[in-house]
Order: sequence, then structure tokens, then C-alpha cells
Amino acid sequence: MPRFFIDYTPEVGGEAIIEGADARHIGGALRMTAGEALTLCDGKGTDYACTITAVEKERVTLAVDAATPSVSEPSLAVTLYMGLPKGDKMELIIQKAVELGVTAIVPVATARCIVKLDGKDAAKKQARWQKIAAEAAGQSGRGIIPTVSLPISWKEALVRFRTEQTLLCYEGGGQPIGTFVTPADTAVSLVVGPEGGFDPAEVEAVLQAGGNIATLGPRILRCETAPLAAIAVLMENSGNMV
Repeated sequence: MPRFFIDYTPEVGGEAIIEGADARHIGGALRMTAGEALTLCDGKGTDYACTITAVEKERVTLAVDAATPSVSEPSLAVTLYMGLPKGDKMELIIQKAVELGVTAIVPVATARCIVKLDGKDAAKKQARWQKIAAEAAGQSGRGIIPTVSLPISWKEALVRFRTEQTLLCYEGGGQPIGTFVTPADTAVSLVVGPEGGFDPAEVEAVLQAGGNIATLGPRILRCETAPLAAIAVLMENSGNMV
């Protein structure tokens, strides 16, 4: 069933309005008409079953029939700290990480990052990344739109790691990543490096901050593959892939 995010809370038994690009998509590409059903989500974990009552070029009116908790949100909140990769790899990582259930994505400037973003360039990238996250959330039936933050420095990331359960994926060894979570866990921070991996000093800094070093096995994964494999394992072992 088609699904759209809204930035307000509709009232069951009342009316909801969709305008702009989403309205054009409903009436154009989807060719939906009055009487058909679709789902609205408030981005806070609640779904609203709706029936279309009118379709105009820039506006769709709906009757709000029922409200239910979103069933697609995992019990484990995963924050992905991703070393900035080259090219458009970050877009793929964001899209697929959202589909797999990540809660938040934080781009990080690590020692071996080739890409450098700041100022207007960073803001422009962040806006595009957030749009990709929103589209992926709608496509995959998420109950929230995961946030994609502005890039932060490695020093800023370390401050956060001291207060979070942190797993750094390292090609140089560590404990199997699946051993770090169970269905009882509710949150974890996952740290993945760019193309060149992590500097040994960064690995040591995470250990000093109270984090753990995790391995994804004996094969070296590309920077766009590693976070997706790691998230899938975390979701499986926390009971969120059933």
C-alpha cells in the first residue's frame, strides 16, 4: 500500500491533506483516485489508515480511518557513524542502511578520509542525504525518518562514544560483531571507516573511550558493504529480522 510521511498528527475520523510533490505523485505516477486506500505516517512511529476522498493536481484530501503503532521499527536503535567515503557511496549507504532499520547516520571525518566537507558544501550534502533517507523510509515502510546529521570531526565522535555502546568494525581483528548484541539490547553505535579503513591510533582511541572492536569475518569488505553487513547482523542477533 502506498505510504507517505506527514509532519503533523491527524485526527482519526477527521481529514488529512497532502500537497505538493507527494500530491502530484499520488495523482500522477500512482494514478490513484477517490475511494482508494493509502497509509500516512507521522514520522514518530504511528501509522494512519486513510481513504482518498478527492484528488486535485496539487492537493489530495483523505479521510483518516484508524491509527496504529508502526510495526516496522526495530527494537534496537542503531546509530551509524560512517567515515566519509568518496563519490556517491554515501548515498547508497544511507539508502540501504535506512531499509535495514538504522535509526541515525552520522558522517565522520576520520584520519584516512579523502573527502573533506565543511560550510555550505556540508549543508548541501546533508540536505540531499536527508532527502534520500526520507525516500528510503517511505519505500521500506519505516515508522520514522532516520536522521542524517552534518559531518562531525573524529574528536567530536569520540566524545559521543564515551556515553554510547560503541562497536568499531576493524579489518585488523576483533570479536565477531554478532556477539555484542542480544534481543535485550536497545541501542548501539556502529563505527565504520572510509576506503582506507582506520588509523591504528583511532582504534586505540575507541578502546580508551570504552568501545569494542568488532570483526565482520576474514574477508575485507568495501566501505559501502561493511556497514550494511554489520547492520544486518545486528538486526538478526537482536531479533529484528523475523
